[in-house]
Amino acid sequence: MQRKLKRTYKFAFKTASYITIFLTLLMSVFLYIFYVLDWIQIVFIALTCFVSSFVIIQYRVEQFIYKRVKKVYDDLTLLESSTLKKERITTDMATLTKEIDKYAKDRKLEIEMLKVREEYRKEFLGNVSHELKTPLFTVQGYLLTLLDGAVKDENVRDKYLSNANKGVDRLIYIVKDLDMITKLEIGDLRLNIETFDIVELIESVFELFEMKASKKNITLAFDIDYTEPILVNADKERIEQVLTNLIVNSIKYGSKQGTTEVSIENLIKNKVIVRITDNGEGIEKKHIPRLFERFYRVDKSGSRKEGGSGLGLAIVKHIIEAHDEKIYIESEFEVGSEFSFTLEKVE
Repeated sequence: MQRKLKRTYKFAFKTASYITIFLTLLMSVFLYIFYVLDWIQIVFIALTCFVSSFVIIQYRVEQFIYKRVKKVYDDLTLLESSTLKKERITTDMATLTKEIDKYAKDRKLEIEMLKVREEYRKEFLGNVSHELKTPLFTVQGYLLTLLDGAVKDENVRDKYLSNANKGVDRLIYIVKDLDMITKLEIGDLRLNIETFDIVELIESVFELFEMKASKKNITLAFDIDYTEPILVNADKERIEQVLTNLIVNSIKYGSKQGTTEVSIENLIKNKVIVRITDNGEGIEKKHIPRLFERFYRVDKSGSRKEGGSGLGLAIVKHIIEAHDEKIYIESEFEVGSEFSFTLEKVE
């Protein structure tokens, strides 16, 4: 690609041409009147005038622009970490304009990202405060009531101490989940990869929550009868946590007398996909992009009545991503939801 001339060269060329024409005509008239003048002398005068004018003008223009451009570079102290400081200062105004525009766009993008993070931080702190405040006030209320004299009544004392203990258990549950997700996010949680039967693991989770599901007459079942084991490579304890979170959620938000169905399908040669499908409340599309955020709740009131730390899906996502696998969600409001994730299959 042919390199374009500097704009300063064009400016110097045009200006030098004007000066040359003017001075050549002036000198030609002067020499014609007082001396004998031939074409060689005219050409020599013109070339000498042009070259000298061009050099002087180009040098002066570059110095003039350089001093002002350098001041712009020096004034923008934030440019120290940008690419502009790594390259020679340009005196070409078009190039400079592009560089400044790029710098401005980059800074604008950074500012927008910082604003988003600030909003996210505020929302996160607000959610943490709310989640911790509820059980703390509950425990405090029961203890204050006991201190005010209710401790003398054995029935009230035992009931209030039991309820206070439940509040403490909830606090411990939230703190454990916060610790877990912090470790996952900073990569401090090591996975213990082993080979196990995913069908057997799902059956054990079904047995664990069979009573919870029966209270809402929800059936926990496979899509088909898996007679042969399906071996996968993963951290068994963490995948059990993923299945627990997803199945418990399907029970919480599932319809009474509904179904939570789990299927295991071959995706590609060395991958399987596990699907957990329910016919419950479903999720509106506007909520889906934020569903895996910490403490994000679709139903701000109802979700808290159902319990949980608000970190379950965020933990699920981080565990699956720690395995270098993918998690997906498909949902239709008032129809049902399907959460699915991939795992490495043992060949």
